Amino acid sequence: MTRPVVISLCDLTGNFVAPWVEAGYRAILVDPQHEATDFGGAVMKLAMTVEEATPVLGEYVRDDIVALVAGWPPCTDMAVSGARWFEAKRQADPMFQAKAVAVAEQCRTIGRLSGAPWLVENPVSVLRRVFGKADHIFDPADYSALEPADNYTKRTCLWTGGGFVMPTPQRDASLGTPDDRIHKAPPGPERANFRSATPMGFARAVFQANRPAGIEVAA
Repeated sequence: MTRPVVISLCDLTGNFVAPWVEAGYRAILVDPQHEATDFGGAVMKLAMTVEEATPVLGEYVRDDIVALVAGWPPCTDMAVSGARWFEAKRQADPMFQAKAVAVAEQCRTIGRLSGAPWLVENPVSVLRRVFGKADHIFDPADYSALEPADNYTKRTCLWTGGGFVMPTPQRDASLGTPDDRIHKAPPGPERANFRSATPMGFARAVFQANRPAGIEVAA
């Protein structure tokens, strides 16, 4: 049997797909920040935009082997926490926000076409004006029982479909009050990547809640 595939868009770290790969699934990571495109191994990395990757992704969608699609479109130009800089960005590029929303829409479209459960993630942002109210909201600390290092806050919105199951929170109360490391992240070239890395507790929880029942995948 051809092993099912998990597609993760705008994903540099691969945190989200790790539980799936450990269970024997294949994964496709799409992000132009990857050093190079690599078609080998259990994890395929496409160093390209979502739009550029569409022909490759289409092959897997047509083969009906996609188990889940996740989209993590960059929030730099959409998050309300950065609203103070919107006007300056608009002066430099009147289409800056439309371009950002377009990437989110590409993620959602691939999810819908896949026929599999899907999610599109963003912090509290202007994406709500386009996608409507988020289907789910969580903080990484909500799943700290699955990863103690995730005991921090970052209000995160999910738009979902295709039968996606939002995992029940599994918070470890013994860890105490969650910190706000995301808001205190120092300026620098890696700040955006640090802030956008998928929390492992949430990744494991999504795997547990959405892994197809009765399907055992050999590694």
